[in-house]
Order: sequence, then structure tokens, then C-alpha cells
Amino acid sequence: MWTMKKCLLTVLLGLLLAGNIGMSGDRPNILWLTCEDNNVNWIGCYGNPYADTPNIDKLASEGFQYMNCYANAPVCAPSRCTWITGIHAVSMGTHPMRSRYEIPHDRIKYYPDYLKEAGYYVVNAGKTDYNIGGRDDKEPWDSSRPDFQAAKDNQPFFMIINSTKSHESRAFGDINNSEHSPGHVQLAKYHPDIPEMRKNYAHYHDQIKNMDADIGAALQQLEDAGLAENTIVIHNSDHGGVIARSKRFLFNSGTHCPLIVRIPEKFKDLHPGSPGDKIDEFVSFIDMPKTWLSLTGAKIPDDMQGKVFLGADKDERDFHVSFRGRMDERCDNVRAYREGKWLYIRNYMPYAPWGQRLNYLWQMEATKAWQAYHDEGRTNAVTGRFFGTKPMEELYDTSVDPDNVDNLIDDPLYADLVKGFRTSLSEWQLRNYDAGLLPETEIVKRAADNNMTIYEMVRDEELYPVYTYLSASELAIENDPANEKELLERLQSEDAGVRYWAMVGLFHIQDRVGLKKGAIKKVLEDESHHVRLMAAWALYRAGEKEIAMGTFNDLLSSSSYASMKAFNVIDWIGDGSEPYQEAMLACNAEPQSYITRLKEYMVDGYAEKQKETKAVERKNKKKK
Repeated sequence: MWTMKKCLLTVLLGLLLAGNIGMSGDRPNILWLTCEDNNVNWIGCYGNPYADTPNIDKLASEGFQYMNCYANAPVCAPSRCTWITGIHAVSMGTHPMRSRYEIPHDRIKYYPDYLKEAGYYVVNAGKTDYNIGGRDDKEPWDSSRPDFQAAKDNQPFFMIINSTKSHESRAFGDINNSEHSPGHVQLAKYHPDIPEMRKNYAHYHDQIKNMDADIGAALQQLEDAGLAENTIVIHNSDHGGVIARSKRFLFNSGTHCPLIVRIPEKFKDLHPGSPGDKIDEFVSFIDMPKTWLSLTGAKIPDDMQGKVFLGADKDERDFHVSFRGRMDERCDNVRAYREGKWLYIRNYMPYAPWGQRLNYLWQMEATKAWQAYHDEGRTNAVTGRFFGTKPMEELYDTSVDPDNVDNLIDDPLYADLVKGFRTSLSEWQLRNYDAGLLPETEIVKRAADNNMTIYEMVRDEELYPVYTYLSASELAIENDPANEKELLERLQSEDAGVRYWAMVGLFHIQDRVGLKKGAIKKVLEDESHHVRLMAAWALYRAGEKEIAMGTFNDLLSSSSYASMKAFNVIDWIGDGSEPYQEAMLACNAEPQSYITRLKEYMVDGYAEKQKETKAVERKNKKKK
């Protein structure tokens, strides 16, 4: 007994000593220098000769430049949600932009929680934006100040400094007086070569230069504090971007991100090669929090879904998956699977155009000019494709087509390859409980009706049979007229999710087999508002416009939970919004901010009336 007690005491003393050694600097500090909204094409060391990024380029020469790092989401909030939890946002239902749905915080901690448990002082100086409700974004951090002296006193430390200088909003405004020359830009193949586009590229190059200066300043502060020799430095963007058809899209332009890691000589056992090397291995954003925990010796929870990409516990990645849901007021649903040089994309809403008008994105001069150029009939098959509807699936060879403009999906040469990618993506969706296999608000409603988070609901087979919904969605986007009978049968299912996908499948094939109007009209009374909406749209296309318009107006005037998509559908139809003005004005569905944006775009005079109302309110406040 005494021997056992002695052994336990020895182990405990050893752990305490190890902790003290770690606190005194034997474990690395980590400085994570993040920035916003830029892909690899804006950074000099990644091959753009016109980029002005001396600090990032120098960091790459001193560290390790990862050539195949990809974001899981092509926009900030879902991307940062995936970072903070180490769980894919689409696995928690937190992938729609600016949604703030709750997760079970008693079960899912954030990675800084584990760092603190391991004795690290954790700092996040700048952006949080985790897209998660139920916990304040700043709560897991010790500080929000980039104070290296405080960090030094509390070694080891983990610090994030986020530069906002490259954010999309910095590409707005006047584009006529840029320091960078519009003649010295590399236009993507999908962008027309017009003056406004070149000027906006040049304008954004200026912003990238400003961001690079922030990175340089942070590195100098680290050096001045005498901490560089103990600190691993990481630099990367939070997703791709930023000129239209990059941010928010699952192409290379929206997900292929710079990643540079500088590791001091003191920790050379962590080196993946020789300093200055370009590393070709895949890194997915989901891998980062797990890797940070591994490097610091912190506990790694079982629910984290990534792989460790650096250090003794490194686990190589064979593929990468990314996802897109609603972006602000615009509905969409896309998945992408990347393996080697191949990018396979699955569009669950191919009827939604890539370039649907987004209030925020259309503030950029390049976007407005591109739209006008297209409306004038001046774009070609490559530069005009953005404004059309999507195919069900896409396949790109990124080694020869980094701009992803040559869709190989119908080439019989790659049929077996595509079949394998389909299977691999579907298997990933099953393993990770893809929470986007039904319309967003359908899932939100079901979770609320059952008094649980979306995370919990999608893991309940009775409430969310993920395999059933996945197979139903795959049948729907097969786009095969031979499936009509099965789709009609599934339209009678007791499960609203199955009925939804059956209606989507019938919508896709109706131009070739016609529409069984009698069966579809019965669906207009379905308990699922999303089933009703798709049925009405199918009837509209089949010539039953009055019946369809009545359903659209009913859904809007009653503030249906499918209202946002109803706005979108009316816009996609393209016949104008005049018949729906009264119903749109009456609509008070959530989230109000995005419904308001849609009203500003689609209700005549709404924006002006809102301005007048706000002016009166301000005047009355002053009187009080």
C-alpha cells in the first residue's frame, strides 16, 4: 500500500514540476496573426508579382508556407465558429451567416477553455464573431488587449491579433485614387477586363498592403518584447475573397487561404521541413484548434472533428470539405469536397443563381459595374456565368484551372472519379451530422418545437434521420425523369423532410415530364411551409400563376417561417414584385434585419420611406 501511495505522490509531483517548467517557458507561446477576407492570390509569396506584402513574404521565408490550406466556410462567422469549437459549423447548425443559434455549452467548450486549463494566458485582440448564441464571445478569453508585457508575465501565452484592414468593406468606396496601379493587377478569368474592375482590384491591393503593415507591426512588438525566440507565429486569413465571386463561394477564390507558420529554433523538433520551405500537405481550418491544443500539451476533447497538422501527433489529411448556407438575406446550400487537385461541388439549390443580389456585396463598385456590363449583354460564357443558375454538380481540375471556370462534371472521362467523390462527400455528411439537409428555418423550427439545440436535434435519429434526408436530397438532385414515380410516392411521406426533397425533385424534372398539377395542388396545404413554397413555384412555372401567387402572398402576409426564401423565390422568378407589395410590407418574419434588406430591394419606395421615418424619429428624440 505504501509503495502505491509513494508512486502516486511521485507521479503527482512530476506533473506539478512539469507544469512549473511549462509555465517558465518550455512550452511555446503562440501568436496567431489573423486577417480577413483574402485568398492566396492577394499575397506576394503565393505568386502575385503585383502584391505589396513584404512582412508576410518575409515571414514565409523564415517559416513554413502552406500551399494547400482551405477554409471550411467562405465567410467569417461560420468560419470562426468552426475555429472556436473545433467542430464544423454545419455539424452544429451554426453555418448560416449571422444566425447565432445556440449550442449545448455544457458539452461543447471552446479551445481557449482547454488552453486556460493547461496554464496558458489567452488573449483575443480584435474579432470574435463566433455565430453562436448562449455564450458571450469574449467570455473565454483572459484579455482582449494585445499587451505583450502582460502576456510575458503570464507565460506561456496564446494570443490572437486580428487585422481588419483587408475586410470586404475596405474594398468599398472611392476606387479612383489608389496607390496601386490598375494596370498592375491579375484579373481572375471570370472577371471582365473593364476599368472599374481593375480599379477595384488596385484599391484592394492598397488595403492588403495596410493589412501587411499590421502584421509587420505585431511581429516587431513581439521582437521588442524579447519573446520571438519562444513564440510560434501563425498567419492566415479567415477565408477567401474579396472581389465578387470569391467570398461566400466554395471555389478556390473563396476558400484557398494563405497559411504561414514560423517556429523558433528552440522548437525545431516541430519543423515540418527547413525554414523557407513550401509545404504541399492539405490543411483544413477545422484542424487548427486541435493543432494548437496539441502544440501546447492541452487536453483535446473527443468531439473535435479535425486533425493535428503539426508536431509529434501529426495526422495527414487526405481531403477537405467546405460548406455554404444562407449568406445574409440570400438563401443557398452548397457542399464541396476537395481531394488532391480535384474540387467537387454539390449544389442543393441549383435554381438559385451564383450572382444573386446581396445588399452588402453590391456596395462594391466592381460588383455594380460587372452587373451593368452583363445587363448590357457584353459578358461572355466565362464572365457571364456568375449571373446564371447553377448546375447540380461541378468538377474542377484546380491544377490547370485555379479560377474554377471549366466544369468537367459531364466529361465521361471523369465519371468514375465523380462517383467516388459523391460517395466520399455523403459519407462525411453522415459522420458529421450535416445539419443543412433541410431548409434552415425548417430545422430551426423543429429544434425549437422539441426544446433542444440544433446540435442535439440533428443527432436524434427520430427527429432528424440524417441518412434518410441525405438519400432523399441525392434523389432530388439526380435530375432524372425516371424518378418521377418514386418522387410522387415520397410526396405522400409522413416525414416533412422527405416531402420537401420529393417536391424539389419534381420541380427539377417538370420541364421534361410535365407536372401532376392535381397532386401538387394538394401540397399547397402542407404543414411544412417550405414544401408549400416549392409546390407553388412549380405550379407557377406550369402556368398556374394565380394559384402560386396566392400562396406566395399568404406565406408573406402571415410572416411565415419560410418568408425569407419566399422573397428570394419571387426575385429568382424575375417577373417583378408588384403583385406582392402589400404582403411584403406586412411581413414581419425573423430575422427582421434581413427581411428589411429584402424589402428595401423589392418593395417600391421602401428604402426612402424608412429613411424618412428614421429622420422623424431622430427629430422627435431631439425635441424630447
